Amino acid sequence: MFHNIVQVVPCEDYKVYVYFEDGKIVCYDVKPLLSKKVFEPLNNKDFFMNSCTILNDTLAWDVSGNRDTQTCIDIDPEMLYELEHVSEKIA
Repeated sequence: MFHNIVQVVPCEDYKVYVYFEDGKIVCYDVKPLLSKKVFEPLNNKDFFMNSCTILNDTLAWDVSGNRDTQTCIDIDPEMLYELEHVSEKIA
């Protein structure tokens, strides 16, 4: 089953709250990925915060700045959905 992501909210601590259409909210910790080559751009906190979006129907970072789904950094949406449901931290 495909789960639609409707909103992503990045936080200063390199976590992202991911909101699914069915009401589920998960918190994805990006920190473990920062040392991997493909995720290097995310080490720039401004880039991490400002380019975080939904592309390819999942949590992504818009590398090119023109919403090109071929050049974004994205995370598997099914893996995100399998994370534990959390309560919304953002007020």
